[in-house]
Amino acid sequence: MTNPTACLVIIGNEVLSGRTREANLQYIATRLGQIGIPLMEARVIPDIRAAIIGTINEVRAKFDHVFTTGGIGPTHDDITSECIAAAFGVPWEPHPEAWALLERHYAENHPPGAFNAARQRMATMPRGAVLIENPVSVAPGFSIGNVHVLAGVPRIMQAMFEALAPRLKGGPPIASATVHADGLLEGRIAEGLADIQARWPMLDIGSYPYYRPGGGGVAIVAKGTDAERVAEAAQAITAFLRACGAKPKDGEPPA
Repeated sequence: MTNPTACLVIIGNEVLSGRTREANLQYIATRLGQIGIPLMEARVIPDIRAAIIGTINEVRAKFDHVFTTGGIGPTHDDITSECIAAAFGVPWEPHPEAWALLERHYAENHPPGAFNAARQRMATMPRGAVLIENPVSVAPGFSIGNVHVLAGVPRIMQAMFEALAPRLKGGPPIASATVHADGLLEGRIAEGLADIQARWPMLDIGSYPYYRPGGGGVAIVAKGTDAERVAEAAQAITAFLRACGAKPKDGEPPA
């Protein structure tokens, strides 16, 4: 079975400027791996109409799923929703379900007139959009075609993703095993590690050096959709590192 693939598009000038620390990629990549939809690419793009439309049309043709974060709030620079509509060639218009949801929320929890023109933008979506529930702050995300539009605020994004997750059809979960060893350098293990990769071509085996006070080392990660093969490769990696004179340990190195 071939796993479906995914791309993440992180939208926001504040991320590119360094003002906002990007905090969504790791969560999305981890959860997609658990569902069996490996994240194959991630991009960070500005709040520029042409960039959003062009990127979305490029990646939605290339990947089975596209996830976006950011740009669906009430302010003038929150243009993701209208750009997604343009990418799909459909009207950007009030979404009846989202409109009713937000109109009721602001009527029940805020002073009269709170559901103003700015907040009405959060209920305006591409025609045909299917809502993604937002149990944190009510204003929903949405899916259209194979594109899933999520908030940029990590807590809200995570809640939206979990609401969406049951609708995502993946393949076998991505299994992963990590072995690390202090005192080893990548140049010392490169040849032997290449041999291990050749023995398990169906897996993705990578080496990741780490540095910390008192000395560094290297972590080796094996991952793939066959958990048994991943375990076999991890055992071979452990034996190889031991043969290099190291004392390998399972798991990530301490911070």
